[in-house]
Amino acid sequence: MTTGLGVLSLFTGAGGLDLGLEAAGFSTRLCVENDPIACATLRTNRPKWTLAETSDAVELAKDPLAALKAAGLAKSDIVVLAGGPPCQPFSKAGYWIENQPKRMNDPRADTINAYLDIVRAVKPPVLLFENVPAFAFKGKDEGITAFRAGLEAVNRSAGTNYAPSVFLVNAANYGIPQIRERIFVVAARNGAEFRMPTPTHGAGSTRRYVTAWDAIGELDEQSPDDSLSVQGKWADLLPSIPEGKNYLWHTLEGGGLPLFGWRTRFWSFLLKLSKRLPAWTIQASPGPAIGPFHWRNRLLSIDELARLQSFPKDYSIQGARTASRRQIGNAVPPMLAEVIGVEIRRQLLGSRLSNRGPSLAIPVRKDRPRAYPTREVPSKYRSLVARHKPHPGVGKGPGSAAANTSTVHSVASA
Repeated sequence: MTTGLGVLSLFTGAGGLDLGLEAAGFSTRLCVENDPIACATLRTNRPKWTLAETSDAVELAKDPLAALKAAGLAKSDIVVLAGGPPCQPFSKAGYWIENQPKRMNDPRADTINAYLDIVRAVKPPVLLFENVPAFAFKGKDEGITAFRAGLEAVNRSAGTNYAPSVFLVNAANYGIPQIRERIFVVAARNGAEFRMPTPTHGAGSTRRYVTAWDAIGELDEQSPDDSLSVQGKWADLLPSIPEGKNYLWHTLEGGGLPLFGWRTRFWSFLLKLSKRLPAWTIQASPGPAIGPFHWRNRLLSIDELARLQSFPKDYSIQGARTASRRQIGNAVPPMLAEVIGVEIRRQLLGSRLSNRGPSLAIPVRKDRPRAYPTREVPSKYRSLVARHKPHPGVGKGPGSAAANTSTVHSVASA
């Protein structure tokens, strides 16, 4: 462990970002997290990480130096300020349900200002910031615009030269067994440019994607308990959908029965993993019919969810299922954080590093069983067979007054 590369971690959650930075040679010196169950996860797995006495980042931002002092730290102990503020103000689900998330008008966006206030006080050599793609979505980029303006204000008042580099990163392109797009912002105090490394997996690279089977195949024969049974109105329809497909299988454009209109549901509705592909994005708080589901027509276990997010096998997520799922779904994949952390050391901190692959990399399996068999559509759903209307178009979704509620359903109805 290179303890001289100290990290001040904001919105630490289950520690995904910090685990990756740890694997890259950094040392988490102080964590700021207000969820007591996530704090229990941190204490269980990394008891040497210090949890700030002030757990609320917005409150801590009023006097960051006092928080460092209380932890026995000085500004010079912090090399990286890392964190991903709550993403709900910019989430994709907001477009589906309401046609427009609250974005910077959401009170939770105050956490972005808190991050900037801490930058102003601590002035760390490197900033690492993570959020959902809509944080910097073209034409709806209030988040990144406010962030850039805030850093410019810090530069004027503090004599720094932070120049943020912004990247849309798909975790699957770097060997994580999950298709997960997120915005990463890296900025050096001296103005040095950061470049995201070239993707190592998938199209255009020499290595195939790491698949869901690679990540959780060794758990496939374990007998699931009853808690992993799918519940709700659509549970019995799931077995009729092939691996790697979602509800679109049962539309006029799919290969099943026309039970739904094209694109009238959220993408993850009845979405099932494929052994041949990475998982789709693990959500923090999905509804009962929202996937991805296991190819064996059940919920994914907490161990499976954690592995798909690239958490180490011996890392224990605390809390009941809902709390554990939330921690995993909100986390940065540790392996992706390791990739970025290594490049921060190489490009911005002058470290000479070997070209070894990520220590958190998931081994590729050579075996791959055939797809799990499907079943016929149960009779109770066959009354839905019809020529359903497709989604009416952008801006006319379920939250819009123009939506036809007889054929277009919200995530909540799923």
